[in-house]
Amino acid sequence: MPDNQFMQLALAQAREAAAADEVPVGALVVRRGQVIATGRNAPIDGHDPTAHAEIVALRAAARALGNYRLDECEMFVTLEPCAMCSGAMLQARLKRVVFGAPDPKTGAAGSVINLFAQPQLNHQTQLLGGVLGAQSRVLLQEFFRQRRSENRETSRLAHPLRDDALRTPDAAFEDLPGYPWPPRYLSDLPALGGLRMHYLDEQGQGQGDDQALTYLCLHGNPAWSYLYRKMIPVFLQDGHRVVAPDLIGFGKSDKPKKDGFHTFSAHRQILLELVERLDLKNVVLVVHDWGGLLGLTLPLAAPGRYKGLLVMNTLLACGDAPLPAGFLAWREMYSRHPEFDLARLLARDNPQMRTQECRAYSAPFPDRGHRAALRAFPAMVPEFEDAEGAAISREARDFWRQRWNGQTLMAIGAQDPVFGEPVMRALQAQIRGCGDAMVLPQAGQFVPEHGEQAAQRALQFFKF
Repeated sequence: MPDNQFMQLALAQAREAAAADEVPVGALVVRRGQVIATGRNAPIDGHDPTAHAEIVALRAAARALGNYRLDECEMFVTLEPCAMCSGAMLQARLKRVVFGAPDPKTGAAGSVINLFAQPQLNHQTQLLGGVLGAQSRVLLQEFFRQRRSENRETSRLAHPLRDDALRTPDAAFEDLPGYPWPPRYLSDLPALGGLRMHYLDEQGQGQGDDQALTYLCLHGNPAWSYLYRKMIPVFLQDGHRVVAPDLIGFGKSDKPKKDGFHTFSAHRQILLELVERLDLKNVVLVVHDWGGLLGLTLPLAAPGRYKGLLVMNTLLACGDAPLPAGFLAWREMYSRHPEFDLARLLARDNPQMRTQECRAYSAPFPDRGHRAALRAFPAMVPEFEDAEGAAISREARDFWRQRWNGQTLMAIGAQDPVFGEPVMRALQAQIRGCGDAMVLPQAGQFVPEHGEQAAQRALQFFKF
């Protein structure tokens, strides 16, 4: 029987997996032209992380032959095997492995690594990929498309949209480069009033509970949690927790239609309630731009939750000193061009970014109606002593000067015309115990786009 006919049988197993709400991968073992075992994905059904289609088929074949060595056997599987399954195939001494679609994320037969091509191994298995690969890929795509649709419907029912707000369609956020994390939503915080707030909450592996930190990453305007996609993996790989919310009006969070919804006090209160709801402890506060304007006031409410501060281009606007000239120029530009092209702004500030990455910043704002927060935030920066947010910012300044006992790491984007090095040096003088700042010479206004170095330094710096 030709390879494609055996693969059709494997595809039938994959369809059975999909019908059982498992990722549709199917496999079979063939010996001397006869199928001796089949398998389909079943980790959910069996509560077994090893129950991939290939492992299920290998186990059945070994039982059928009464031998764990499968020397004369061939494996047909609809998806490129992972490292676990590839290792099991090599241990079984399979004669040949034939797979369908490649797996660019975890494939261990050439996409990510190729275990079958390691000359140091004492058994060599023949490998052939791409057999009915298009059919296998379509089956997987349809499965995940349906899953996303079901998740969207569940979210819609759990978090109904207010009449005075908009919600960016989920399709706008599909396949964003470097942003693989699943969304989480809250709508029952008192300050939200039913608005849906999006946040990331990821836990790394490897640190004990007494050593793990929580990196609370707060974005600015006009960014969203996508801003931290290069720093988040660094924190997770070291075993820490990362929480990165989208402020209301930004990212995947709901977007009130009226500019007037947005006030300093409302956004601060939402963040305070989020910290309490998630019961964040051992927090390293990571702030940039408006993430600092708001975030630097949060420890006042619960100092014991915060252990460290990683601060990038931002300021405390207390209303008793002139705002930076660079910011005033930025605010003027905003007022004259409220519909400015976000992707173009990112590309100009970050020439190293790909076009798809720049466009990801525009994804939350498909039209003018979704941009109320972008219009409102520049005017919200407290400029005078009686401006909203100025008094609490002055309290925060006193806290950082006199009461802060944690560790502080400052990273400065040297090319930022808004909150550049002079602004950051002034802030440095206001934070008790803030040592030498690391200057990122190529970083501009969107410092975390160059933030891997700062994240790596943070892992060494924040030791409690």
